[in-house]
Amino acid sequence: MLRYTSQLIGVTVFALVLIWFAGPGDANQLSQASEPVLWADTVQINLNELNLSQDSANQTRDSFMKNVRKLTQTAFNIRNQYMEDVDVDKIIRAGIVGMLTDLDRFSVLMEKSSYDALMESTHGKYEGLGMMIDQRDDRVIIISPIEGTPAYRRGLRAGDILWEIDGHDTHEMKTSDASKLMRGKAGTSVKLTIKRPGLADLMEFEVERAQIELKSVNYAGVIPGSTVGYVRLSRFAEETSHELREAITNLNSQNVSGLVLDLRSNGGGLLDQAKETAELFIKEGAEIVYTRGRYADSERHYKSERAPLFPDKPFVILVDEGTASASEIVAGAVQDWDRGLIIGNTTYGKGLVQQIFPISNDGSMALKLTTAKYYVPSGRCIQKPDRQEKDGVHADLDISEDIDTVADTMSITDREIYYTNGGRIVYGGGGIVPDIEMDRESWQPIEINLERKSMFFDFAITYVTKHPEIKPDFQVTDQMVEEFRQFIKEKDFSYKSSVQVALEDLKKTAEAGDNDTLYAAGIANLEALVEKEKQSDFDKSRDYIKRALKREVVSSIAGERGVYENIVLQTDKSVQKAVEILTQPKEYTRLITEGQSKRASKS
Repeated sequence: MLRYTSQLIGVTVFALVLIWFAGPGDANQLSQASEPVLWADTVQINLNELNLSQDSANQTRDSFMKNVRKLTQTAFNIRNQYMEDVDVDKIIRAGIVGMLTDLDRFSVLMEKSSYDALMESTHGKYEGLGMMIDQRDDRVIIISPIEGTPAYRRGLRAGDILWEIDGHDTHEMKTSDASKLMRGKAGTSVKLTIKRPGLADLMEFEVERAQIELKSVNYAGVIPGSTVGYVRLSRFAEETSHELREAITNLNSQNVSGLVLDLRSNGGGLLDQAKETAELFIKEGAEIVYTRGRYADSERHYKSERAPLFPDKPFVILVDEGTASASEIVAGAVQDWDRGLIIGNTTYGKGLVQQIFPISNDGSMALKLTTAKYYVPSGRCIQKPDRQEKDGVHADLDISEDIDTVADTMSITDREIYYTNGGRIVYGGGGIVPDIEMDRESWQPIEINLERKSMFFDFAITYVTKHPEIKPDFQVTDQMVEEFRQFIKEKDFSYKSSVQVALEDLKKTAEAGDNDTLYAAGIANLEALVEKEKQSDFDKSRDYIKRALKREVVSSIAGERGVYENIVLQTDKSVQKAVEILTQPKEYTRLITEGQSKRASKS
């Protein structure tokens, strides 16, 4: 019933638009319009694809148009008889949102800015300066210049404060507004006034805009102390398979003995790029993924159409809860064909096919609509059932698809059993269940808040300014940790521990029952214990603090590549586990033929 009501709301909006701009008499002349309504074309396209009989198609269309005629009269009455003027834009938006509310949460209305952002992420290009920025302390700060861009070449650094942009003061400026000022046609220039930590005077830079390419392959190289190659792939955009092919060709030339493909926190992207990525590892002619929509004859199969570039050496894919969509297609195909092992945590479970449909002639609105689901070769559907619902009515107005890392709560015993090409057990129920599960990292409240409030980043900028001679291979000393402790104290860093939250609830309960005087002494003692506990929290998290300090200092002086070479490849537990397996041929072969999950099921 809700779905039917939502659809009627949408049709009402359509009818209202027809009457509002064309007049009530034009609504019955839809078929003669010189500019066809695109969503109606979509219905027509779907009918043709289904190969319905002409009678069936006519009945479907007639039934639909009867509802349209009913609603056009309602819309006409609203326009002409309602006691006040009606905001047509507001009604249109509300109607579209109403139509989408009962659908999956990835079917969304996109405004022009959201559509442009989506296109930018898939094209992997924009015109600007090339740096990541954020708002800190009422100013816009540079988080990191992208290597090889105008911002990088002109000497802008992480931690530089953007004081003015072309004469516009950045005080309390939003990052989106700062970004708009700095973006523009390649070849034009923008003047930046910078406040650099450690320097008293402001600095001026004139930076020429250029076309910035957003890379999919963030890092590729050989893991230190081994002959295993490593590639970090962050998204699936138009140039992904080309970048990945270059990276693997280079690693092949170094005669690597195995390969780690890191797809953690890769939220996906273009289907054709997922297919071309899988083709690099899977034999020609093998199925990679298939889609299945509302009707049986909507099924589409995608197979490898070229010989693999990395066909037979040991191979591992790293995944986590943020691995989604196109990433899951690649991981699922590799697992189902027994081409490699999957290490990490069960993936997000976003297995929905989406298409973009423009719904306005001026390009101000577009519809991103789910049209089918993805299935990997074994028959497993990637989509998790609990990923079907929208969280709220207006959540669809933003096309952002940041992956929330919600732990998978479905146990193995609750999942359907499937089999790989070689007979290994794999599990359905949504997402890709790894062959080797890794413990999820849990952060303590102090660690979460130190990250959230950018304490590590801010300290690193100050520390590097004071120690310009520091090298990426430095070691974090106890003295440095104590300097950080003093730094966050001077910054008035504070947070709430779990015990403190519980204590605050107790105080509210006491106050509500007029017992605050009775419990005052006890609460005061508990507050003192809370403060003592928070002081010891720092020491309990000392190892984490050391890792975070090194990460931010290395990032400041050596960029993203330095972080991979000095931290990720040397200390990341999932990377270390992958190297351990890839350097033990017998263990790798045993796992790829028997399977950890299958072995566990026999015990």
